[in-house]
Formats: sequence, C-alpha cells, structure tokens
Amino acid sequence: MKKMINMGILGAGNIAGTMAATVDRMDSARIYAVGSRNPQKAEQFAKQYAIPKSYGSYEELVKDKDIDLIYVATPHSEHYGHARLCLENGKAVLCEKAFTANAVQAEELVALARKNNILLAEAMWTRYLPMRHTIWEVLDSGVIGEPTMLTANLGYVISRVPRLKDPALAGGALLDLGVYVLNFAAMMFGTAVNKITSDCVFTDAGVDEQNAIILTFQDGKTAVLASSITGKSDRQGVIYGTKGYMVIENITCFESLSVYTGDYQLTDRYERPGQITGYEHEVEACIRAIAAGRIECEEMPHDETLRIMRMMDEIRKQWGLKYPFEE
Repeated sequence: MKKMINMGILGAGNIAGTMAATVDRMDSARIYAVGSRNPQKAEQFAKQYAIPKSYGSYEELVKDKDIDLIYVATPHSEHYGHARLCLENGKAVLCEKAFTANAVQAEELVALARKNNILLAEAMWTRYLPMRHTIWEVLDSGVIGEPTMLTANLGYVISRVPRLKDPALAGGALLDLGVYVLNFAAMMFGTAVNKITSDCVFTDAGVDEQNAIILTFQDGKTAVLASSITGKSDRQGVIYGTKGYMVIENITCFESLSVYTGDYQLTDRYERPGQITGYEHEVEACIRAIAAGRIECEEMPHDETLRIMRMMDEIRKQWGLKYPFEE
C-alpha cells in the first residue's frame, strides 16, 4: 500500500488555504501541520482545514519529524529564509513563486538542496498542469505552421494588497504576475533568449505597478509580455504562426486552447481535463520526485527556476529597481 505523505504548510494566508483545501481532496497526501508566527492564526487555520497540528513558529514546524514535505506560502521576500530553514532541517520544500526575490538567493538554495540531497521545487503550477502537454502537442503538429511570435498578459486590480505595495516585501507586478508571462514564453519558445527589453510604471512606493517585456530569441522568434496590478486583463496567451494562430485562455491555469486558421476561422478547441484546483499536480510531482530520490521536479527543474530568476533580475536592473534588503 502506497504511503500517504505528510505535508506541512509554512504560512497561513490565502494561498496556503487554497493548498490546504486542495490536498484535503487528494489520496496521496495530507496536510499534517501548519506553522505561523502567530499561534492563534495557526490554530485557527488548523481548525478550519482539519489539520492535526499547529505551531506558533516556523522553527517548531520544521523540527516535526513526521513531516515529509513543506509548502512555503509566505511573501516573496521571505521565501529564501523560510526555504533555507526547511532545507537546513532536512525537509523537502515546495516553495511558492516567485521562488525567491533574486537569483543569488535562488542559487544559494539550489546549492544547499544539492549539498544536502533534499528535494527543492518551485510551485510554478502552470509548469505541472497536464494541459501544458496538450498545448505542446498542438504546437508541434504544425497546424499553425512555423511559430514566429507570442503574446501573453496578466493583470488584476490588486494594487491595494499590502504586500504588493511594499518594496520590503518584494512587491510589484513582476514577481507576482510577470513571472507567469515569462514562464509561458519559456514553456512555448524555449530558453535561447538573445535579448530582453523592458520598461515599467512605478507606484509611489517605488515598485512596478505594470510592466512590458519583449524577449528576442536566437531563432528570430519574439515574445511580447505584460503584467499589471492596476488593470484587469484577459489573461490570454496567443501563439502566432505562418499558417494560423492559437489562443490559450488563462495563462495562470490553462482553461482552453483554440486553434485558428490564417483566415481567422476556428478549427479546433481543447478543454482542460477535470481537476481539483490545479495545485494537486505540483504536489503529485513532488511525491514522485521524493519517491525516486530526486532533488528536483522534472516539470520545473532547478536550471529553469534559476534562468527565470536571472531574467527578472535583468528586467529590474533595466528599471533601476532594487528592494531595500538588496541594497
């Protein structure tokens, strides 16, 4: 009989709640414990999601010998320290996106995971979704001809969310939303990026409220990307080819794929398969990796996490944006 793994959740915010509700409906894992800096918040979260144990500190959580995997669900600025705490205490880690605040932090975590032979994975959930393979198959079929360009956007009216306004918490649109459009481009067009060009609009607090990014690839393909915390977008990804184009609805959790001919006629449509929330796929990937003794998930390997982090560093460098803790 296959063992059910025990998961811990580090942090007790909204995204932690989504993960807890997801795992509650899975057969291969259970949320065994939650940790928060606020003991009352941890206890309330545990009660809400029927979690056996709650801890009033992260240090107590990582020392629980019965936890197999910890999901880090704190603000971007805290990912490095919290993932490091887990790794130093022998715990496998699934860390929310953006993986860290910058590439140097990410490199240090990957080095520590490799040194200690412990799983470390980024919870960039689009990388784990089954629909990703459907998109690849249709793209590779040649139905739209040779792909030449893609566009992707992601925007929500969320500028009032405190952590997104705060430079000390690595706020702004890029790490929260821009990471999705960059990953979309990487999944569809690969890693051979020759040039990155970007600009942004700053908030009064000094983080980006919306941004635009152009990627130029070695083979001549281009990607035009945008993200915003001040305007609601259609969340579409569109891949253009020499014979037609394809439209992916919701680049954060692929909902459907529509294929159009060169004269704008819809020819095929693919719907995503049933799911709990979509988060279950990254958990299952971690379970497979742990069972196989791997320290990374093949769906989101360390090299890709590091590459995307370096791209975001370059983008922020072009803007002249440093977070206070980077000074």
